[in-house]
This record gives sequence, C-alpha cells and structure tokens, in this order.
Amino acid sequence: MMKKIVDARGLEPPQPFELAMDTLADLPKGESMTLLLDRMPYPLFRILDRDGYKYENRIRDDGVVEIDILNP
Repeated sequence: MMKKIVDARGLEPPQPFELAMDTLADLPKGESMTLLLDRMPYPLFRILDRDGYKYENRIRDDGVVEIDILNP
C-alpha cells in the first residue's frame, strides 16, 4: 500500500479543494492520502465528515497544513 501525497500548496481556491476531491474519488477503500496545504480547508472537513472519511490534521513547524485522509 502506497500513500498518495497531494501537494496543493500555492494553488488558488478552489483548485486545492478540487484536487483533493479528484484524488479522493480515485482513492481505493483502505488507502490513504496526505494533503499539503497553505491553510485549513474547513469546507473539505465538512465533506470528509459527511462522507465518512477518517482524517487527522496538523500544522507543521514550517506552517504547512498536513492532512492525512483514510478511505475506510
């Protein structure tokens, strides 16, 4: 199992959201992805909660928002 890394830093909204959703659509059950962003994606969190994804987010020392998302 290889974790996908999606680097959406530096993109203008709504590109990071669209990139995350496109990647999630292709993410097999049981697989995970790491999303790298410049800011917290609160609209994405609502979608993940609604659709039953498991996720953890943190802000790294360099200010990058890192979100691990699992497709259960």
